[in-house]
Amino acid sequence: MNRYSLWINGTEATGETTRTVHVPFDGLPFAEVAEAGPAQAAAAVRAATEAAKVMREMTRAQRSAILRRTRELLLAAKDEMAVIIASESGKPLREARAEVDRGAATLLFSSEEANRLAGEEVPMDAAVNGAGKMALMIREPLGVIAAITPFNFPLNLSLHKIGPAIAGGNAVVHKPASATPVSALRLARLFTEAGLPPGALNVIPGSGASVGPMLVGNEAIAMVTFTGSAEVGVAMRAKAGLQRMTLELGSNSAVIVAADADIDEAARRCAAAAFANSGQVCISLQRIFVADDVAVAFHEALMAATAKLTIGHPLDEATEVSSLVSAAEADRVAAWVSEAGGSVTRSGRATIAPVVLREVPDTAKVFADEVFGPVVSANRYRDLDEAIDRVNASAYGLQAGIFTKDLAAAFRAARRVHVGGFLINDVPQFRADQMPYGGVKRSGTGREGPRYAIEEMTERKLICWNVS
Repeated sequence: MNRYSLWINGTEATGETTRTVHVPFDGLPFAEVAEAGPAQAAAAVRAATEAAKVMREMTRAQRSAILRRTRELLLAAKDEMAVIIASESGKPLREARAEVDRGAATLLFSSEEANRLAGEEVPMDAAVNGAGKMALMIREPLGVIAAITPFNFPLNLSLHKIGPAIAGGNAVVHKPASATPVSALRLARLFTEAGLPPGALNVIPGSGASVGPMLVGNEAIAMVTFTGSAEVGVAMRAKAGLQRMTLELGSNSAVIVAADADIDEAARRCAAAAFANSGQVCISLQRIFVADDVAVAFHEALMAATAKLTIGHPLDEATEVSSLVSAAEADRVAAWVSEAGGSVTRSGRATIAPVVLREVPDTAKVFADEVFGPVVSANRYRDLDEAIDRVNASAYGLQAGIFTKDLAAAFRAARRVHVGGFLINDVPQFRADQMPYGGVKRSGTGREGPRYAIEEMTERKLICWNVS
């Protein structure tokens, strides 16, 4: 069993306690990881504060080169990193490999955006009193960014925060999820090998109670970027004061299947979108609204596509669906399904076979809240307006989609559905790593995607001079 220390100021550091990381599927120990307490968190913030001065003076080309070199090192370590991700998170190995590829893409996009970071001329002489003056608006790094990341994509969601932060000239204190710290600690070593200055990336696994107070509301930290539950995000925002925040929170993504849709294709894509990573995806498909005329045919196609999925150990090459992150989460999901009148087939510690529910009450937890498990609900609708209204009748608004051949209907839905991203003839679970990504309502504030995250992680400064 490998042992991992904290990563502070470019080197290993001793934690306050240790934690054993287990494989969720069978509970076998995978790694022993140091966890930070308040003292180690404070040391990480101090190291980042000093490193931010160095990062601020680095050229765009230097920051871009470090990100590209890290990408090369990550791809060289792809097999090792995929095993780490699959072992600590429980996702199938094939999905873990795809996550490494996506992480490499996020690093590439971040490196490109580092070189594109630019301001603009301000047209001073457009005002009478601006004659004889010139001005530039430039973008400068904020300083220290606190990145708090979840378990479900422990590598790529970390890189969606770390990559843009470095591209923008900031330093980072990273608190990974307690269940999945190993990939973050391994990643920090790759960044150091790529030439990132000491202290520019510090990784401090630990409980929110121990580490959180040093990150949220701390004036030494300019911004907190957080992916997690809506409840935790709202509580953090209340404590943040003047800290800038990007919050990627909960969701219960929906798709509309119109009567003219390609039913087999829609069903195939819906099954994949609902059950990838056992439904533990922020934009996992949770609600399906199907036109009355095709509801029976769609359900049959969806059940057929679901039945083809292979359930097994995350390190088995054939596995498509594996365990949830913990037995407690499996217990919760099973209870929610039972409340909606369904039942689950369960195996091992935390594995639940994909569940398809029909005509679920809008008030059921599996329909109204974020399941974060392998559960999808399909309800009928009479007309498009009804479907749109029911998609919008949610506290969340991350992504949604529609399957239809009617372009006018597709764009009508795209305009009226209140979400951060809308997909036409695709599932809301789709994400490309360069696109803007974020939600409305209880799904959060701010946008990710390297270009858009860099905008959040830098600030504008006006430079004006009298040339007359």
